[in-house]
Amino acid sequence: MNIAVVGTGYVGLTTGVCFADLGNTVTCIEINPEKLELLRSGKSPIYEPGLEELQERNMRSGRLRFTDDYTVGLADARLIFITVGTPMGDDGAADLTYVKAAARSIGQHLTRDAIIVDKSTVPVGTGDMVSNIIAEHATPGISFAVVSNPEFLREGSALSDFFRPDRIVLGSTDHKAAEEVGELHAPLGAQVIITDLRTAEMIKYASNAFLATRISFINEIAQICEKLGADVREVARGMGADKRIGPHFLDAGLGYGGSCFPKDVLALHHMAASSGCHPQLLQAVMDINQSARDRFVSKIETLLGDLSDKCVGVLGLSFKPNTDDMREAPSIDIIRALQAGGARVKAYDPVAMENAGEAMPEVTFCATAYDVAKEADALLLVTEWNEFKQLNWEKIRSFMRQPIVVDGRNLYDPAEMSARGFVYWGVGRGSQPTLTTTGEEVPA
Repeated sequence: MNIAVVGTGYVGLTTGVCFADLGNTVTCIEINPEKLELLRSGKSPIYEPGLEELQERNMRSGRLRFTDDYTVGLADARLIFITVGTPMGDDGAADLTYVKAAARSIGQHLTRDAIIVDKSTVPVGTGDMVSNIIAEHATPGISFAVVSNPEFLREGSALSDFFRPDRIVLGSTDHKAAEEVGELHAPLGAQVIITDLRTAEMIKYASNAFLATRISFINEIAQICEKLGADVREVARGMGADKRIGPHFLDAGLGYGGSCFPKDVLALHHMAASSGCHPQLLQAVMDINQSARDRFVSKIETLLGDLSDKCVGVLGLSFKPNTDDMREAPSIDIIRALQAGGARVKAYDPVAMENAGEAMPEVTFCATAYDVAKEADALLLVTEWNEFKQLNWEKIRSFMRQPIVVDGRNLYDPAEMSARGFVYWGVGRGSQPTLTTTGEEVPA
């Protein structure tokens, strides 16, 4: 199959590389000249484990190429995937500027019958809009169909999610076109769900909103656990053992972030409100998510008091491990709040510091976790990268000005941290530690 992919972000590049690895001939269209040059050199502009190696291999085989020319990109393509960004607009609605531009360019350069596949996360009704735009600009006599094929790729495990999907969702007014896209996915061996165009678009929003709801739910339970002296990790373990509930997305912490959940929940809220609905649950999900970050900052203020001239170390900046994505990362809100209170912030992240520097230029970025701990009044665990799981705590304690650790991901055991001489505070794992006037934790 000859395939064109418009846009080379997380979804587009993963889609193009993986379809090429399945034996298809793929041309990715990227109009950003700097990004295009990087891609043509065999380098990935994003951090995703294993992606760059797969990209290089398929470029060498001749199955994968990159261009900024729609004429070249669409020349032989039977399937054309739209994978451009749909960022959050000022009013909360998804911004479809890039989708509209892609649809116009496809219409203007389409020279043969084709199937247009919307893979970007788009509001319900976008497929109809894309069809109208292409029809307006296409040469008379050219036939095309639009299929919605929402992606369910998680950053950090995108390759695994692509090659071992839970399901393939396809929606179209043209059932044969949807079946043809389904045949492309046949090697993956996943269940294929074919429905109408708008229902397929809604499935993506409903799925992400539900997962975000689980995260906000367990974070609200965590707040209650702190007040009542229960351990949210054990609560989640007990809940997750119920097959009706399951264990996934029940990790209390700093809430959700990234490129999908925040904008998709807000976009669904906007769609609902604009349609005359009253999305109470969606509003609560967003409120709880923000309050998780606010409560984390409050813990730091409770332990340190006045933040002026305090040095706070931050471990982890990306919104989750195994990605360099800083979009809607909890670290941004937390660090800005600390700086607003007068704190000096040092930080370390294995891969995201370059991206973080654009959003937080006044942060001192360090080479290791141990450098972050030097002269720190408190150490914050914000992103649970593997390399933070077994740190040399004796060494870290010797570096710190005050042995205070606030764990936003419940990565560490409270009893073990206390035994090592740290004042430790996790999320939903009992009451706050009681300090002496010297800053040491009072033994239980």
